[in-house]
Amino acid sequence: MALEQRIQHVRERIAAACARSGRLPEEVGIVAVTKYVSVDMTRQILESGIVDIGENRPGVAVPKWEALEGQGVWHFIGHLQSRKVKDIIGKFQYIHSLDRWSLAEELEKRATAASIEVKAFLQVNVSGEASKQGISPEEAEAFLREAAKLQHVSVIGLMTMAPDCDDPEETRPVFRGLRELRDKLNTSNVYGKPLTELSMGMSGDFEVAVEEGATWVRLGTLLVGGEQI
Repeated sequence: MALEQRIQHVRERIAAACARSGRLPEEVGIVAVTKYVSVDMTRQILESGIVDIGENRPGVAVPKWEALEGQGVWHFIGHLQSRKVKDIIGKFQYIHSLDRWSLAEELEKRATAASIEVKAFLQVNVSGEASKQGISPEEAEAFLREAAKLQHVSVIGLMTMAPDCDDPEETRPVFRGLRELRDKLNTSNVYGKPLTELSMGMSGDFEVAVEEGATWVRLGTLLVGGEQI
């Protein structure tokens, strides 16, 4: 299937999921996960109209970003080591994996020095799996109260990763749990401004995530194909 066909297929599935849940397709952003594809394929994705690019390895992403001269909107979607923040600051507008306070402090330090704002998603381990990164739902309120003091890191929402399941329906409680947590945090106004975004759903379960309120889905091979770097 050609890239344009894959994109159209994904958009149709998102639209159908939105129709089932009373949402508008425009409410759902697509992050094309390009970590396994070449610069040329990433350029084709940008030219196709998908402007949001997701990468998780600074050593691969930064040369790609430079080769593409910063085109697109870049999302860091994997575990981010604090020592790597200096490499990606100013290149990635979104960090989907804010999962500890030391990372928040490093992002704040580097963003302050660069006089920029970084938009971040607080990563929450809703499923409780030991293999998953993220704070527990119970820790979110205290974390956000502290994060509200940061001047150059803006938490715009929450992110989670669901367990790998053969049946996507089994992921629904995790996605619903993230949405309910966000709504609870907004009701109590712990951050001082609304958390509007939910980054959840990947190739195997994004339709369920959309039905449960995802505003960003992160799609790899399903969207960009399997070409290896």
